[in-house]
Amino acid sequence: MDLAFSKEDLAFRDEVRAFIADAFDEDMRHQLANSKNGYMSKDAHVRWQKRLYEKGWAAANWPKEHGGTGWTPAQKYLYELEITAAGAPGVTAFGMKMVAPVIMKFGSEAQKKEHLPKILRSDVWWCQGYSEPGSGSDLASLQMKCEDKGDHYLLNGSKIWTTLAQYADWMFNLVRTDNSGKTQEGISFILVDMKTPGIEVRALPTLDGPPEGRQEINQVFYNDVRVPKENLIGKPGEGWTYAKYLLQFERGNPYAPGLRRSLAKTRKIASQEDAGTGSRLIGDPDFLRKLSEIDIQISAMEFVELRTFSALSSGQPVGPESSMLKCRGTELQQEVAALTLEAVGNYVQPFVQDTQTRGSNEPRPGPGYAATSAPYYFSVRKASIYAGSNEIQRNIMAKAVLGL
Repeated sequence: MDLAFSKEDLAFRDEVRAFIADAFDEDMRHQLANSKNGYMSKDAHVRWQKRLYEKGWAAANWPKEHGGTGWTPAQKYLYELEITAAGAPGVTAFGMKMVAPVIMKFGSEAQKKEHLPKILRSDVWWCQGYSEPGSGSDLASLQMKCEDKGDHYLLNGSKIWTTLAQYADWMFNLVRTDNSGKTQEGISFILVDMKTPGIEVRALPTLDGPPEGRQEINQVFYNDVRVPKENLIGKPGEGWTYAKYLLQFERGNPYAPGLRRSLAKTRKIASQEDAGTGSRLIGDPDFLRKLSEIDIQISAMEFVELRTFSALSSGQPVGPESSMLKCRGTELQQEVAALTLEAVGNYVQPFVQDTQTRGSNEPRPGPGYAATSAPYYFSVRKASIYAGSNEIQRNIMAKAVLGL
């Protein structure tokens, strides 16, 4: 990839900046700036994504025939860079970046026609049904039963850690259709309408303590849920293949732009906080060393991402290298969050239940950035576990990349 951007690339960058200034409204900015875990309300997300759709920018990595942008690798990189620098949201990954590629590659023409336009327009909200109680990183041990009843499938079991399931219209699931062979061979991939009778969503409270209605994860229960046979993706028993393909996209997202923005925030905080010596923390040699070391690691991450996503844009799948991006990217997220916690100091200790409601009569202790720092630190601890724990990622790299 040529890192010397052309005049056309720079003109595109300016167009992205102008779009963000107009479309990323004040309400969205307030919600994200005061969020403990980086989430806006569903209404705000849908509003943002529909503005992207109207601009023709909703699906940066989709093929043009399905409504993709047709951007060059440089344009994709510049777009991600500008979105992140402005603190604007991306698109919700479950529909646009995860199930959509699976439908494009393995789905029937009827499934493509039914689901892809609605995903592109943000008319539907998706969630992911992979993990189960007792089947986390060992995904092949999942037990949700999917029985063939002739004219439909019958689902029984539960999925856990289901992000934003309380808002979802549809859910894509890995289910067990066969127990006779290897565990991976009996798994199928099926799409489920969340309005189907027999589905129950229960909230799972987390350490960041969001108020009611803003929780992030859930457990979803299936009790004799009837699913039409046309909702099965591909062939029965081949869901493990489709799942691995999807995980390339879940794990293969760019981390460097977000890491740079987070580190810049940490640097700004350190420029305001006292080191306990009467001078600013940013001047403390030990803290500055930690800051510089992470900055160097982010630069290394950035160049690996550029190389990887350049290959992706030319039609090559991310492949097992996505495990490397996910592993290192999540570790750096945690390192930056920990350094932010160190910079804020004692003001991270008071717990603020609601950081987003405007006009509260109760003043927050410390500066404005303090209330979300500890909750974000706790929230990002899970980043090295979801989408396959980092221990699993290292096993994948050892086997599929290094050939060990």
